[in-house]
Amino acid sequence: MSSEDVDRLIDKIYDYSLEAREIISQYAHKTPLITSYTLSSLVGRNVYLKLENLQKTGSFKVRGAIYKVYKIIEEARSKGEEVKGVVAASSGNHAQGVAYAAKVFGLKAVIVMPKITSATKVNATRSYGAEVVLHGNIYDEAYEKAMEIAREKNYVFVHPYDDPHVIAGQATIGHEIMDELASPGCVLVPIGGGGLISGISIAVKKRNPDTKVIGVQPKNAPAMYKLLTRSLENYRPKPSIADGVVVKKPGRITSKIVEKLVDDIVLVDEEDISYAINFLLERAKIVAEGAGALPIAALLVGKYAPLKEPVVCVVSGGNIDPTLLSRIIMHELAKDGRLVSLIGEVDDRPGELGKVIKLLAEHMLNIVDIRHDRWDPALLPSKARVEIIVEAKTLDDVVEALEELKKKGLKFRARSGLTK
Repeated sequence: MSSEDVDRLIDKIYDYSLEAREIISQYAHKTPLITSYTLSSLVGRNVYLKLENLQKTGSFKVRGAIYKVYKIIEEARSKGEEVKGVVAASSGNHAQGVAYAAKVFGLKAVIVMPKITSATKVNATRSYGAEVVLHGNIYDEAYEKAMEIAREKNYVFVHPYDDPHVIAGQATIGHEIMDELASPGCVLVPIGGGGLISGISIAVKKRNPDTKVIGVQPKNAPAMYKLLTRSLENYRPKPSIADGVVVKKPGRITSKIVEKLVDDIVLVDEEDISYAINFLLERAKIVAEGAGALPIAALLVGKYAPLKEPVVCVVSGGNIDPTLLSRIIMHELAKDGRLVSLIGEVDDRPGELGKVIKLLAEHMLNIVDIRHDRWDPALLPSKARVEIIVEAKTLDDVVEALEELKKKGLKFRARSGLTK
C-alpha cells in the first residue's frame, strides 16, 4: 500500500466516521471524559480519562461493531440482498460488541470463542442473544472455525480491527474527545491489533494535527511496536494482564495508519499494568481491565512524560475477570506493605498462638488468614510453623509488632523482609 493509498484510506475512514457518529449515538453511550486530580498531581499535567469502561458491553468495541453491522445491512439492501447473519471470533470484548450489534439490528450472530474462555465472558456474550461456539484453545483456531461457519451459513464475518468501517466506529471516540477538548496536548491509547488507535488518530489528527497520539502496549505483547520498529520474525506474544491487546500480528490496514499518524509507541511491564489497575480502582473508583489501564500505567511509571496538556488517557474497557482483579488487589496491597505475611515458630501447645494473636491485635493488625505446618522434618516435634496474613494501616505497625514479638522470645519475620 503506497503512501498515497494510505492517505486516501484515511480520508475515506474519516468520512465514514462522521456517519458513524450519527448511527452509533442511537445505540451506544457518549462516554464521560473526566479529570483525575490525583493522576494530574502525580504527572504534573492536567489529565483526563475517557471512560469507555462505562460503554455498552463494557468496552469501546461495540462502537466499531455497531457501525460495521449497520454498513453490512445497508450495502446488502443497496444490492437488493438480505443479510442472513454475522459471525465473529473473539474471547473477549469484540464478541460482546458484535453480539450486541446483531441484537440491535435484528440479525442472527454466531460467536466462536476458544474453549479456555472464562464462563463470565461466554455468558455475557450469550446474554445478548448470540449463539456461542466453543472451539480450539487459541484465537487462531477459533478464527478458522468462524470462517468455516461464515462459508457454511453464508454469514458475514466481522473482523475485530482490520476493517475500515470498524476503524471508523472506533474513531467516534476521537471525535467525542475533540468536541470537549479542542486542543489536547496528547492522547494515550492502548494498542492491540490497532483498530482503536487507528480510528482515534484519524479523528484527532484531522481536527488538530498538533495533538500527539501515543500508543501503549505491554512488553509481553508488543506486536505493533515490533512491526514498526524491527520485525515480527520469530515474534511470539507472552501472556499479559492486558489480555485484550495480545495479538500475534497487527492488522495490515491498521499498521499502515499507525505508521502514518501515531507519534510514538511506549511499552509497559506487567507490574506497571497491575499498579495502574489498582490505582484506578483505589484512587479514582474506576474498574479497568488490563488493556484499559495501559495509558495510565505509562504515565504513572514515567514511560511517557507529556510536555503539553491536557493529557487524555483512553480507558478502553472494564471487563476484567473478578478473580484476576482480586489477585491484583492482594498483590498490590502486599507490595504496599498493607497486606503482610508473618512467619514464625511457636510451641505446639494450647495458648501459644493466642499470645501472638493478642499482640498483633494490640498493634491494630487485622488477621486475614492463619496457616499451620507441623509436618516439615526440619521442625522439632514440639514446634509448629505458623504463617499469619495480616492487614496493616502502616508499615511501622508491622515493624513494631515484630520487634515486640522478638522481645517476648517469639521469632517472627515478614515474608517480604520488610524494614523501616
